[in-house]
Amino acid sequence: MLNPSAAPRLLTLPGEKRALVRALGVARIEIVPFTPELARLGPEEFVRDVLRAQFAMQQLVLGYDHGFGRGRSGDVELVRRLAQEDRFVVDVVAAVTDDGQPISSSLIRTAVAHGDLASAERWLGRPYSLRGVVERGAGRGRTIGIPTINLASPDPRKLLPPDGVYAVRVEWRGATHGGMMNQGSRPTFGVHARGLEVHLFDFAGDLYGETVTVEWVRRLRDVQTFPSRQALVDQIERDAQAARSALKG
Repeated sequence: MLNPSAAPRLLTLPGEKRALVRALGVARIEIVPFTPELARLGPEEFVRDVLRAQFAMQQLVLGYDHGFGRGRSGDVELVRRLAQEDRFVVDVVAAVTDDGQPISSSLIRTAVAHGDLASAERWLGRPYSLRGVVERGAGRGRTIGIPTINLASPDPRKLLPPDGVYAVRVEWRGATHGGMMNQGSRPTFGVHARGLEVHLFDFAGDLYGETVTVEWVRRLRDVQTFPSRQALVDQIERDAQAARSALKG
């Protein structure tokens, strides 16, 4: 990306993409940095000098409306011509639609940004998720009998749904647990910075340093300020009931 400040937030970070693709059984993954030099290549140069010469590409899969090369001047028809000349295979993926509407990353980003997790999951084919590292927190949850894991601040490029309390699923090393997550500030404790703090149901253990995947399942409520710790505990108990119910659905 030549102008990162103007880039839209990402649905899937590079590390998340690698994990998803590896899960499909792909043996080798290469991410080509989009540099100014690469941006200056015409479409024929990109196919022949990069994909063919550097990666020995034998088969190319691209979307029906994909544009590439300098000024996005390359398209499906050009690739098909090059495939005939250079003897490689081209597969063009048709538009995926929902009720006649083509599904695009822009459409999914809008759904996530507005908290429409059900639509985002339907269009992605999986729950919207985030990979993060568990770090040590302040231990406030333990003081009220509700231990939590704290995730390191996500990459600022990652698109998050609106702040609030969510029912979530958390996966690591093949294990999966349901839980609830506070995404945002913790105003009752005077903490105004955004955090990602998850209480796992029916789990006791140490996950410090582990990389986990959090799947947003359902939004339960806004972030709130409570007049006392007991009022917060009472609400968290109600949240836990609502989250367990959502996870069963």
